[in-house]
Amino acid sequence: MWKRRTIKKKAILLMKQGYFRMLSVCFLIAMLTTAYAVSTTFFNLQIPSGSVSTDAAFTTGLPNSEAILDTAAHLLEGTPFAGLLHGMVYNTAAMLIDLFSTNISVFFSFLRTANYSLTEDISIVLIFPAAGILFAFVYQIFISNILLIGEKRFFLENRSYPQTPVSKIFFLYKLRCVPHPAWVMFLRSLFQTLWNFTVIGGIIKHYEYILIPYILAENPKIGRKEAFLLSKHLMRRNKWKYFLLDLSFAGWHILSLFTLGMLDLLFVNPYIASCRAELYAVLRRNYVLSRSPGYEALNDSYLEHVPSSDELLISKALYDDSQGPYTRISYFAPGQYPVFLFSVQPPLKAVRSPIRADRKYDLLSCLFLFQVFSMFGWILETLFRLINTGSFGEDAIMFGPWLPLYGICGILTLLLSRRIVRKPVFVFLLSCLLYALLEYASNTVSELVTGSALRDYSDFFLNINGKVYLGGAITFALISCAFIYYLAPRWTDRYMKLGHSKRISLCIVLYLLFIADIAASVLVS
Repeated sequence: MWKRRTIKKKAILLMKQGYFRMLSVCFLIAMLTTAYAVSTTFFNLQIPSGSVSTDAAFTTGLPNSEAILDTAAHLLEGTPFAGLLHGMVYNTAAMLIDLFSTNISVFFSFLRTANYSLTEDISIVLIFPAAGILFAFVYQIFISNILLIGEKRFFLENRSYPQTPVSKIFFLYKLRCVPHPAWVMFLRSLFQTLWNFTVIGGIIKHYEYILIPYILAENPKIGRKEAFLLSKHLMRRNKWKYFLLDLSFAGWHILSLFTLGMLDLLFVNPYIASCRAELYAVLRRNYVLSRSPGYEALNDSYLEHVPSSDELLISKALYDDSQGPYTRISYFAPGQYPVFLFSVQPPLKAVRSPIRADRKYDLLSCLFLFQVFSMFGWILETLFRLINTGSFGEDAIMFGPWLPLYGICGILTLLLSRRIVRKPVFVFLLSCLLYALLEYASNTVSELVTGSALRDYSDFFLNINGKVYLGGAITFALISCAFIYYLAPRWTDRYMKLGHSKRISLCIVLYLLFIADIAASVLVS
């Protein structure tokens, strides 16, 4: 038996011990996955026009609300209900749809493509929207769902290990254990979608499947049938109580709307995640102690039992001859889960030397990183545009795969953050501010020289003079942190393996192509 009050008290105690790490994890999950939609809606919210225009509505670059409402208008055209989607009804529906949906979605990518095909002849142009659907699907299965399992793993470990690192959300990638959990999570989503058509069955199955990510976080190798069956058994006679626990958070979510989602980000999301992890731990403990069917699959006893230093030393000695590479290089980090005792070990090639984010970069390395980060930014924005709008870079400034703003901001942040690199929060804020200033400046200069800004963000809710908006700055700051703490050191290591003459030659070729692209772009414009 369990009580909501006990669960919530334990969650509050855990938050007091590791609030900033929990906050960081939930923020990353909110920005990188489809979870916590309300928390990030206002960052990227586009103001709807307030009415449906069937003449120009069916384009692929639509906010979620307009994609749905425009489709509804098209389907209702010529019926007695055609006049419903106007004024207050339209704005209210648009707000609710945008609040509780996310940009990275197979459904909305498909809907935008369908909208486009309703008014245009089916042709090769549909390749790009179709590619957007494919990328959205791949992202959902192999990134979003895997990170959600990583989030569960973080909160499960954090209960007993107060120094659990934020990077734990990537633990399945580190273990090279992605396809199987991705398959199980895909089937969970598929079955849930099918059950949703029955409405009541969808609600019941939502709570029956709700523990599958936690089970995969504990045992990524568990079979699909076993994972579904264990979740079903764990939730037996607990669905209603779990529903009441979720219902008890409704007041917090409503209050968060008045803070534009900030309360969710700063408190509610970590609080709810801690409550759910604590509840899983209680249900798991009772199930294992009762020796219920299939309890052997819940095989990570170290989630509950924190080994002493002596136990770790003995275990290390006993496991030195095993195949797991962590048994050879592991160290006993205080307050962290002993990874060399985890049931799944990574292949030897997956274990690399620690990354030094505070390393020094010479001039040649900085010149190289400017180029690769400019290309990396172009690739990311192109993929995001395909997923979100179905288009392929109509507003590109250059012909080639470069976004110089990414390269400039990345290098400046890399150099300016050297003294604060051990404080990721400050690095994130610095990246956010730097990007906002540079994008605002570049749009202002473009407006003065050419009469129009490079990009117009006037439709976004939180924008400054239409030249920069909050969601873009936050997104870049996340990418910049990945660049500083992982990509730049790794790319530089590989670059330094080339001979000195090869490094110089590579930079010369890249910059000649870059300059030629700038010249061609200027001549065409």
